[in-house]
Amino acid sequence: MAAFFGIFLLLLATGVPIALALGIGGVAFLWLSGNEMMILQLPQRMMAGVNQFVLLTIPLFLLAGTLMNVAGITDRIVGFARATVGHRRGGMSSVTVLSAGFFAGISGSANAEAAALGSILIPTMRKQGIPAAYAAALVGVCSIVGPIIPPSITMIIYGVLSGTSIGQLFLAGVIPGVLLIASFLVYVTWRARRDGFPLSERVPWAERRGDVVRALPALFLPVIIIVGIKAGVFTPTEAAAVAVTYALIVGLAYRDLTVERIWHSLVITAIVSSAILFITSVASIVAFVFTLEQVPTRITEMVLSITENKLAILLLLNLFLLLLGMFLEPISILILAMPVLLKIGALLGMDPVHFGTMVVLNVVIGMATPPVGIQLFIVAAASGEPLIRIVREALPLIGICIVVLALVALIPPLTLFLPNAFVPVN
Repeated sequence: MAAFFGIFLLLLATGVPIALALGIGGVAFLWLSGNEMMILQLPQRMMAGVNQFVLLTIPLFLLAGTLMNVAGITDRIVGFARATVGHRRGGMSSVTVLSAGFFAGISGSANAEAAALGSILIPTMRKQGIPAAYAAALVGVCSIVGPIIPPSITMIIYGVLSGTSIGQLFLAGVIPGVLLIASFLVYVTWRARRDGFPLSERVPWAERRGDVVRALPALFLPVIIIVGIKAGVFTPTEAAAVAVTYALIVGLAYRDLTVERIWHSLVITAIVSSAILFITSVASIVAFVFTLEQVPTRITEMVLSITENKLAILLLLNLFLLLLGMFLEPISILILAMPVLLKIGALLGMDPVHFGTMVVLNVVIGMATPPVGIQLFIVAAASGEPLIRIVREALPLIGICIVVLALVALIPPLTLFLPNAFVPVN
């Protein structure tokens, strides 16, 4: 295994994309270990890894989110949030949190959310007198709600790799996502009062009603997905197809969708989906190598040699995942660690849905955590602020995320209440 990780890390250091680095590392390991004949099986294994009907949800949800975005939905969501909480002290910070929550139900991607909201909300918060570094940090950290609230690309990948019900994972993410949003709202309200952020201009009721009415069709998309899956009306794959149809109808009704924009959405979806599905296919190589070398069993035995206390093992696992999340993308972490994660999850006796939600929350928090924290780099580029200032402002928000993570890890009903109350179609 030292050869696999050595080649993988060397390729990463030279700038090779992570999917290629994993694949080449796996092939090289099989060659060096004298298992050349097994290399011939890899194309078949890669094909089997993506030959799953449920993976259709990835391009379909991506397309729905892209269509809604190019149709000007982001502006309408921000308008709705402003009409709801924009009149408070430092109101645009509350608007940012609420917008992140609503946008999460459309995009399913933290990167897309940070880029879309950052371009609109950071300049607006600056005009209101809110420090630019704080504004950027708020957008960067709040955008991690995207992969928690359904639809979530990260949860789809986890479900496919682990065999866990994607419908139940979607439902399990709702309460943790709402907890994050509520906690962020409490923090930004306290911060606005402490720092004396200016009061926002109160918008007339007629204008507020207009903002709400304009945003309602867009806000129905996550409702349709969640309620449809809860009620067992359709599977996650069918929900994704419904989401695309609804996005087209809403975009055309708003008269913001043109043939050019639809084509642009299709191209973006094809590029992003192909990258995700390629790295998913490479996961089959990694799983094969890990199984061949009995890596999950060895790591489990090593953990048990350190401690048999389940609470201590849970703490070590969360720290390990947070550390990985600081340096790698969530999907890459799931591919690398899934065989080991499933073994440790079984050792802890945790419900697969509860365990999966905890794992996803861990890896997405890492997206906003230094030293890498890709979300912070995205908002740094959008705001022009030095990264170190943004990091300082982000630390309290990251602390809030870790508190919510601890609650999710230790209190199973936070994730299992909705999946147990409603049995979705897989």
